[in-house]
Amino acid sequence: MLTLPKVSAVERVAVMVEAYEAFEDALGLPAGRLRFEIQMETPAMILGPDGTCPIPAMLRAAEGRVSALHYGTYDYSASLGISGQFQSLEHPAADHAKNVMQVAVAGTGVRLSDGSTNRLPVGGAAQRRETWALHASLVRRSLERGFYQGWDLHAHQLPTRFLTNYAFYRGAFDDAARRLVAYAGRSVPGIETADVADEPATARALARYVVRGVLCGAVSEDELREKGLDPETVRAVANPGAAASSSAGDRTSPETGETP
Repeated sequence: MLTLPKVSAVERVAVMVEAYEAFEDALGLPAGRLRFEIQMETPAMILGPDGTCPIPAMLRAAEGRVSALHYGTYDYSASLGISGQFQSLEHPAADHAKNVMQVAVAGTGVRLSDGSTNRLPVGGAAQRRETWALHASLVRRSLERGFYQGWDLHAHQLPTRFLTNYAFYRGAFDDAARRLVAYAGRSVPGIETADVADEPATARALARYVVRGVLCGAVSEDELREKGLDPETVRAVANPGAAASSSAGDRTSPETGETP
């Protein structure tokens, strides 16, 4: 995955597009084949000098080549003058930046990735336990806030990322499945026999949660069937566009419905 770091102006994205066009032409690749992530690590990418958010203009300048935005914890924090000991994914400044990113790409198919923590589990037993607990809590926090991807600085952080993802998708699976079954069984949207009055948008979000759980291996398709859910139906509810494209023979993203 190619990353464009240290972006401070929309024009830099346009230059990246020009470079990619040249690469594609030289290598005989289809136009638009090369895509990239943008690392959000400067304040100018959250609030521009004209008082607007530059992210939509940045995506337009990329001409469909941006696959994801990911948050750069430490460069962004430092650029705001936040002292090193207080730089964290949990800092209010980090939450603000990520909230803006999340709103700006909603519905565009562009993915989001949270940043990293530089607290590494490489010391004694007590230090490792403490640091793993911190990392697990940060991963869980990201998942709860709709950031389903993150990145790490050290291989020793991978166990807690995998464990936390599995725990997240298993933890609420029973409730999500129950609500989806109840939603599918209602004759009209309402409360009828369900204790939660889920609307279509929430049902879609529940289905996406279940699909992500299956994709990461935390939940099996057999478990879906045991709960009374058909896996194909759940995928169709989660991503109607992807289901339609798949039926036409396209390979699509399980999260966004985009063809890679």
